[in-house]
Amino acid sequence: MAKLLFNVLKLSPIVVAATLFVSNGAFAAEEKVTSVDELAQVTSVSQLSDVQPSDWAFQSVQSLVERYGCIAGYPDGTFKGNRALTRYEFAAGLNACLERITQLIAAGTTVPEADTEAIDRLSEEFNDELIGIVDRINGLDARAAKIEANQFSTTAKLKGEALFAVSDSFGGQDGKDTNTVFTNRVRLGISSSFNGKDNLSLRLQARNTPSIKDGDTNMTRLGFDGVTTGGNNVEMDKLSYSFKPSDKLSVKVDAVGAAMEDNVNNYNPVFASSGGGAISRYGRFNPIYRVAGGQSAVTVNYGKSNSALRLNAGYVASNASDTTKGGIFEGDETFFGQVDLKPTKKLNVGVAYARANRSGGTGLLGSTGSSFANDPFGKQATTANVYSLLANYQLNKKTTLAGWYGFVDADQKNSTNSADINYWAASLGVKDFGAKGNTLGLIFGQPPKVTNNSLATREDNGTSYHLEGLYKMRVNDRIDVTPGLLVIFNPEHNSARDTVYVGTLRTTFKF
Repeated sequence: MAKLLFNVLKLSPIVVAATLFVSNGAFAAEEKVTSVDELAQVTSVSQLSDVQPSDWAFQSVQSLVERYGCIAGYPDGTFKGNRALTRYEFAAGLNACLERITQLIAAGTTVPEADTEAIDRLSEEFNDELIGIVDRINGLDARAAKIEANQFSTTAKLKGEALFAVSDSFGGQDGKDTNTVFTNRVRLGISSSFNGKDNLSLRLQARNTPSIKDGDTNMTRLGFDGVTTGGNNVEMDKLSYSFKPSDKLSVKVDAVGAAMEDNVNNYNPVFASSGGGAISRYGRFNPIYRVAGGQSAVTVNYGKSNSALRLNAGYVASNASDTTKGGIFEGDETFFGQVDLKPTKKLNVGVAYARANRSGGTGLLGSTGSSFANDPFGKQATTANVYSLLANYQLNKKTTLAGWYGFVDADQKNSTNSADINYWAASLGVKDFGAKGNTLGLIFGQPPKVTNNSLATREDNGTSYHLEGLYKMRVNDRIDVTPGLLVIFNPEHNSARDTVYVGTLRTTFKF
């Protein structure tokens, strides 16, 4: 009895460790068991079809199992003992019986001599395997400690996007056709949370997509264009921290790359993304968000995103880090506000306002619309009040209608000159069109236009129309291919200019 107790106490911790080791996938490489609940306790070892009755271990364990009911088998009635590491597997399976007998001995229960002899022999037979398992576990512990010491932050998440595009434009001004270009953009985003209710986020970017222009117009610009310093040099284009003081209140501080369309509901969910949405700059979202874009910003949202009422407010400083250009409060700045309403589950309506102060030549509407609309008074300092209505409607689970209208009341600083600018657009997005994961998109509208200006020479006399079609094809969960065509009628709101066509084939990889 003393020898039995000694062997049981000596081997029990080892076998427990062995059980933990083999339970992590060493047993059944082909037939996966996903839960401990799927293991069925057997009442006789003869139910384990792949342990042969001629084996002495079978006969020894049979008595223990039938007395103590202590070995677990798989639901299909097998022990998997004919697989690799069979002896380790079988040794680990004895743990239940050893634990049960340990409990009986501790309780003062007499264990039959035949059982003690069987356990002694089994312990000696599988001693080497059990010691080997312990060595393996120690090795795994050392490797795990090394990985843990060198691993990336457990609270950080890394996401990436790579974009390839072939683009060209046709028509327009004589001799102004561009050459076909093959360009790229790569983004790596890292986000981290410190308490589950906050988020620190930064994004690195490299890109070399030039502006596709017809002469001097920005109306033909692609939604993903831009060139980092030096062309494809890596730069940090976004850095922000957001947190939630309460369930309904959220605050976001943008240190670099403030984008109001990311901070509030932009009402164009199908097309807002530059990597997977509209192919054009104007087609992505309402230009009022470009008015409220800049280097640094603070945005406050009150109300949950799906609530009937949500209030949003923001302050944007375009040159917050530059003391020579006014810093946070004395340079180019924008005050922004938006009220979101949800009258029904399918309908969302928003009212937005922006008050912008701009130094000369910095542009008002983020390079959308005509050159007059972006700089109505030339390179003169400008203030502007921008008003906008936005809406989207979910026709069904796959079809979304969206649109916006905007009016700009601009004034030249230190002058009586004023100008009126308006713009509008409507979009239709159909998901799973043709195949699951594919998206058909149509966008039509009028880019920003100066309808009235004290400086008559900077008033748009014609009307441009923006027509865009795209079809995003899903190759798999990580790859999309999007052919698209953008047509600008009467570029720069000038009926004397020929129609411009911009075609692109965009491939987006996500990882």
